[in-house]
Amino acid sequence: MNTARSDIAGPAAWYGRDLRESDEWIHRFTPDELHEIRRAIRGVRERGIDLIDLAKEDFALPELGPTLSRIQHEVVHGRGFVLLRGLPVDRYTMEEIGIAYLGIGLHFGWPVSQNAEGHLLGHVRDIGRDPTNPEHRIYTTSARHLYHTDSSDIVGLLCLQPAMRGGLSSVVSSVTVYKEMLARRPDLVAVLERPFHVDRKGEVPDGKGPHYRMGVFHHYEGHLTTIYARDFIESAQRFDDVPRLKAEQIEALDLLDALASHEDLRLDMTLESGDIQFLHNHQTLHARTAYEDYPEPERKRHLLRLWLAPPNGWALPPVFEERYGNIEVGTVRGGIRVPGTVLCAPLTAEK
Repeated sequence: MNTARSDIAGPAAWYGRDLRESDEWIHRFTPDELHEIRRAIRGVRERGIDLIDLAKEDFALPELGPTLSRIQHEVVHGRGFVLLRGLPVDRYTMEEIGIAYLGIGLHFGWPVSQNAEGHLLGHVRDIGRDPTNPEHRIYTTSARHLYHTDSSDIVGLLCLQPAMRGGLSSVVSSVTVYKEMLARRPDLVAVLERPFHVDRKGEVPDGKGPHYRMGVFHHYEGHLTTIYARDFIESAQRFDDVPRLKAEQIEALDLLDALASHEDLRLDMTLESGDIQFLHNHQTLHARTAYEDYPEPERKRHLLRLWLAPPNGWALPPVFEERYGNIEVGTVRGGIRVPGTVLCAPLTAEK
């Protein structure tokens, strides 16, 4: 087991209990910043730029841009997350919301495909899928979503409409989870540093199989890098050629989940309309509680999602090529890449 300690210190090793009464992780848009965003939206519309062709230079933010640059650096090389508050989504059309969100996101990184359909702009909404079906993604249901990472460097969530009840967002430092687990059960840390079989849930890149092998914790180039989605590990058990999970593996996953949800470690936040959450997947885990929607269809919980590849990202372990494809720093990497995928940015959710 690699027990190097230099990569489990610093600003990434935070505790939720210390941030709960602080707003240092929240940036509230000022009236001047919102005016600048509105001006940038208008410029994109006047030039007729398609969402999938939008570039950072097309969404110029002379005053807000340097602020977003500092925040982006904090997300990638500091604390690992931020909440931007106050985008007036109720005053925008869906087209304007899409332009604003993608435009802001481009100041954090390049968008990558989130599914086999090639969605650069994803919709997190209950569309009636079965959360027990191994090929259905949890974000298309109202079920609880356990602590996990996504298949991108950064994930962004913009809240358009909160749920009637539930849907609480939680974030935890995976660096802190590792540190606490190392103090309690170093033997189980070693288990999580070894490969698990992981399901691709039907989204299979060209030349790859339906599942692959990947550890949870990785020490590489001075960072502790975490990649984790328990439902993808458990659903891989459906394949005959995948060995059954051992008792020690289940115990290690259980301890990881328990620590991630511990009240001292996690930070809960209620996403309000107009909130944008950006998370660095390599040093945080995120979760969502189950929720209940309003009966009116137009009031259903609805978030827009971005997966982003930052130009100043971390060097990733070579094994990440199995999930990310290309892992070269400063390039578009990560996301779901399967044969026949055509990139798009739909403004409406699936039914």
